[in-house]
Amino acid sequence: MSAGNKTFTVSWDLPIGIDASGKRAESDSMGSIEVPADRYWGAQTQRSLIHFSIGEDRMPKAVYHAYGTVKKAAAMLHKRAGRMDRRIADAIMHACEETIAGDLDDSYPLFVYQTGSGTQSNMNVNEVISNRAIQLLGGELGSKTPVHPNDHVNMGQSSNDTFPTAMHIAMVAALEDRLFPAVRQLADTIEGKAGGWIDRPKIGRTHLQDAVPLTVGQEWSGFGAQLRMALASIEHARDGLYALAVGGTAVGTGLNAPAGFSQAMADMIAELTGQPFTTAPNKFAAQGGLDATVAVMAALRGLAVVLMKIANDLRWLASGPRCGIGELKLPATEPGSSIMPGKVNPTQCEALVMICIQVIGLDNAVAFGGSQGNFELNAMRPSLINNVLQANRILADGCDMFCRYTVAGAELDDDTIDEHLERSLMLVTALSPEIGYDKAAEIAHKASEDGGTLKEATLALGYLDEDVFDRIADPAAMTGSGLAGA
Repeated sequence: MSAGNKTFTVSWDLPIGIDASGKRAESDSMGSIEVPADRYWGAQTQRSLIHFSIGEDRMPKAVYHAYGTVKKAAAMLHKRAGRMDRRIADAIMHACEETIAGDLDDSYPLFVYQTGSGTQSNMNVNEVISNRAIQLLGGELGSKTPVHPNDHVNMGQSSNDTFPTAMHIAMVAALEDRLFPAVRQLADTIEGKAGGWIDRPKIGRTHLQDAVPLTVGQEWSGFGAQLRMALASIEHARDGLYALAVGGTAVGTGLNAPAGFSQAMADMIAELTGQPFTTAPNKFAAQGGLDATVAVMAALRGLAVVLMKIANDLRWLASGPRCGIGELKLPATEPGSSIMPGKVNPTQCEALVMICIQVIGLDNAVAFGGSQGNFELNAMRPSLINNVLQANRILADGCDMFCRYTVAGAELDDDTIDEHLERSLMLVTALSPEIGYDKAAEIAHKASEDGGTLKEATLALGYLDEDVFDRIADPAAMTGSGLAGA
């Protein structure tokens, strides 16, 4: 292959590593700038590192891996249609595969807080893939010959349509690969516990006060059902991510993209990822708004709400162990105090609650960012994808740790459960149909004032004999049958 008077040959065996010493000159429309010689990025990436060195949050590598899929799909289509030289396309695709695999992660350094369109991250990808392809073809890094970051790697594309496309690919992958398996495993483990404890009666609680009995299995079945419903909501929201903006280019009109490019890109990305991606039917909505991202984050918040309820319930039930509720025994994973010997705390529950609080806060940021679309572009994209991926990551990790180190090893304290059942005043509810509400209330008040049991108060008042009381106030008989309590 020739460019000008120079001939280039493809060499897939060239090492990825490059000169680790000094600088090299790269250029863009604003002129020349020095970049580290041991990285593949170019001028626009370097300018972003200078002007947007804000905080410690870097654009998630998952976005760049997803971008590798976008650029690979485009190169494949351009090659197939004869719009791009075969060897250039092959070199680009090879660099894309390295990007997808994470082999070039060191060359993707940009901070989250950058241009709101994600242009600098798109150009980071264009520059890295271009330079890596140039190297593979035996050219000089930074020369833009024979592979140009804009003319070749970005052909038929804009940051405005490819960044939201990469966002969607990254979010789907994060959900499918990490979050969904973690939530399903937690739900499975909880439901397994529920099945084993389905016939074990315990006292119920409403308003943090004693209530009528249910079984431990019934209580835990509620945890599992809540997780399943939250998971279904996330799966439903995920479906909105399948519609891709790519092909809309700058403002949604598709200017500079080949005819049929949007559909072809969606089909190719679906083939490369194994996910049912489609082309967004309205590119103006896909690029001017981030509604699918907002919906996914809202669904993640819903999961956080459920997980917080479960984590708090378990740590309340395990409180004590001698001066609290103490019906549940959680695994001891580490010492709980630097001053109190032998103290063990529900640390996994606490960590999960903190995760849930963080996710709820991230959802507020995503919702606000989603509302900031102006005309044909929402310029809050980097912040939104960073927040959603962070929420996904910590929820997945939290579910995994909580399942492994708390739920799986949780045990019942049967003596405490039995003691609470015996001392509960709310078993009196079952007496109402037999003796009436007023007499039942009188029994409960007497037992409370005397500090005795319901049976003792009932027998003292003469409202029922012992056999009838035992038959009616049987906790197991009061729990119904099955998980629905029917």
